This record gives sequence, structure tokens and C-alpha cells, in this order.
Amino acid sequence: MFIPHTKEDQQQMLAKIGAKDIQELLAQIPEKFLYPAFKLPAALTEQELTAHLHALAAKNKSLKNFIGAGMYEHFIPAAVPALSSRGEFLTAYTPYQAEASQGTLQTIYEFQSCMCALMGMDVATASHYDGATAMTEAALAACRITDRSEIIISTLLHPHYKEVLQTYTRHMGITLTEAKVQQNGTLSLPDLKDQLSDKTACFILQTPNFLGNLEEAQAVSEAVHAAGALLVAVVNPISLGVVQTPGEYNADFAVCEGQPLGNPVSFGGPGLGVLTAKKAYVRQLPGRLVGIAQDKDGKRAFVLTLQAREQHIRREKAASNICSNEALCALNAVIYLTLLGPQGLKEVAELNVERAHQLAERINQVPGFKAGTGAAFFNEFVVTCPRPAAQIISALEQQGIAAGYDLGQCCPQMTNCLLVCVTELRTEEDLQAYTTALRGL
Repeated sequence: MFIPHTKEDQQQMLAKIGAKDIQELLAQIPEKFLYPAFKLPAALTEQELTAHLHALAAKNKSLKNFIGAGMYEHFIPAAVPALSSRGEFLTAYTPYQAEASQGTLQTIYEFQSCMCALMGMDVATASHYDGATAMTEAALAACRITDRSEIIISTLLHPHYKEVLQTYTRHMGITLTEAKVQQNGTLSLPDLKDQLSDKTACFILQTPNFLGNLEEAQAVSEAVHAAGALLVAVVNPISLGVVQTPGEYNADFAVCEGQPLGNPVSFGGPGLGVLTAKKAYVRQLPGRLVGIAQDKDGKRAFVLTLQAREQHIRREKAASNICSNEALCALNAVIYLTLLGPQGLKEVAELNVERAHQLAERINQVPGFKAGTGAAFFNEFVVTCPRPAAQIISALEQQGIAAGYDLGQCCPQMTNCLLVCVTELRTEEDLQAYTTALRGL
């Protein structure tokens, strides 16, 4: 029984199946499993409904956002949603099958091209659920390629990414080992070299790491390859406007969460998993890859070239059985990068660096607070507080500021530490309000 059905419609359906009312129809279901009847108010006119929704929206808190920790709030040009919400894109059938339209295939091809250029890598898949699953798929591919069963990760890999990797590998006979870190919140390279062995399939390097610090990626890459292992790089895509690309330090796989590229935070999702690799490993990539060809008339044609999904090949041969193409999010990323271009992306990245460092310098002038760990950072940094971070967050929320991420949630020994993120959206007034609020404590 759905809302459009009138009482007459309902009676006609009940009569057809031999029940006098809904209660008789549901009589066999124990009462504890039945919801009470909904008492809905009378219908509103369009004008009344609009006013009601505005009143509800007005109850939402509008906070100056300094939270990052994996999902980042950036400025999204109006052209991005205007173009991606066109009916041709918004209503297109998900491109699982070979009959996908040329338009959809072309957007995926453009996405792959953008991701290869952004990461400095050879090939890219047609996107995945999110950054964590893309990273895990890359690590599993490394195990298949090397025929090894140990994955080493940095202790400063995002904790949610760790959990996803643990879930995937729990029953696969794969060993997960964590590499030690230094006092300044970066990887300990000598310790990593000692841990690498002929059993190591890959090392997963996140830079910037979970604390926002930049790693010595070139030195790590050389050490990993010297041990015969592969390097999986996890990056912030916006940071690539100013730091080395994974391709430049010879990563074998490079992944990221593509949400910062033209997609809103949206309470934590949906995400956009970006997975790129060297050409030599293209047949180990999960999902689909779109290629460009010519039809019999010599016209350009886009085709699904490689499809290592269980829907397309024998299940036991499939590289993965859970990958999905986040097509609309991927399209947003393509439009965003096309609008900005290389110079625009560089300028956005520079603004992130500049404003994050400005705030860090100001926080260091507030008695009792210390910003940074001594390592270079991009747009996110640790703030050590004189009291638990949860209290700081609660106090600043009353002043309209989302102060950051409480690191005590994932690291019990860091209950007095905040992870603070500053993007190009944060103005001079926002930075001043943040430091004023801290002084007021």
C-alpha cells in the first residue's frame, strides 16, 4: 500500500486477496514487529511546504569548518553542479555493461585521463567506492604481482583505511605489519628498511599522512624497491598542485580519495576512489577501463577495453567483486579539474598551504597551545592543547567554529590533540576568529 493509492484503491486490492482490512492482512505477524499507524498531518500546499522546509533548514548550525581527517571542504565552482546535473549525466544508467552510451564512456575516459595526468601515472580505472577501497585493491594487486603475502603500512595511515584493509585481508593469509614513526610524526625510514624483506609485497605510504605531515616519498620509494617490493602511494589530490606526484617518485600504484575534486563533503559521502598504476600492472587492476578506438567508418569510438569484474569474467579469476564506478562523482572531478587546469590547481594548493601555515603560526602565539609536530605539512596539522581536545571542540562550537578532529578518538594517547585543517575556503576573518576563540579559553 503506497501513498498514491486512495482508500478505494486499497479496498479493491484487499477484496481481491480476500482480506477486509490491513489489520487482517497482517494478522500473522507478531504485534511486536508491527509499527503503529502513522499519524501524518494534513497535506501542505507547495508554498506552505517550502516555508516549512526553510524553517527546518534554519535550525541547522552553520559553523566555520576546520575539520579534515580524510574529507575536505573546498570551493566548488557553480559550473560543476550545473553541468553534472544535466539530465544526460544525472539519469544515465550506471555503466556496468557493454551497452553503456558513448557519452558515459567518454566521461569515464576523460576521468581516467585526468587522473593519470594528476598522479603522473600510466593507467587509471573507472573509479571505485572511495579512497580506502581503492588503496586496498592496489595492495591486493601487489600481492598477486609479487606472489608475496606481507603488506607493511605506516602507523600514520588513516585509521579508517587500516580498518578497511584489515577487513579485506582477514581471511586471505595476508600479514599486515605497521612501520614505526618518528617523534615528529613522520615515518622512520631506518626502521622501515629493517622491516622490509623478501616476503614484503608492498609498502603503503600516505603523504600527507593522517597527521597532515609530508613524508620523504623519494627515499621511501628507493628503499621499498631495493627490497623487491612495490610502493602504493596514498595522496591528497589537491596537494599534487605543489608537491611531487607519485609518478615522479616511481610509485607502482597511486590512489586517493577524490572527494576534494569538486564533490561536497555531504556528511561523509559519497566518496570517489581513484586508483592508478604503472602500465605493466594494468591487467591486475579491478573494475573497468575505457579505451578509445575507431568504428568501421573511421569515427572515434569509446569502448570498455578491460573488464576484470566478476560480471564479465569467471568469478574466481576476477580481481575484485565489489568495485563500483562512482560515475557522477567522477564526472564532478573531471569538470572541476578541467575548469581549474594545472595552474588553477596549483593556486588552490598554494592557498591551502599559505592559510594553514598562517593559522599554525597564530595558534603558536596562544599560551598553552602548540601547532605542528616539527615536520612539513600541507593543509592539516596537529594542535597540542592544554586540556582534552573534546573540551576545546565543545567550547568553540558555541562560538560557531568546528575546531577540528579529536585525535583521541583513534589514538588514546593523543586525547589533548586536535587535527586542524585549513582550506582555501577559510578567510582571514575565520583565522582570526579561531585564534581569538582559543585565547578566550
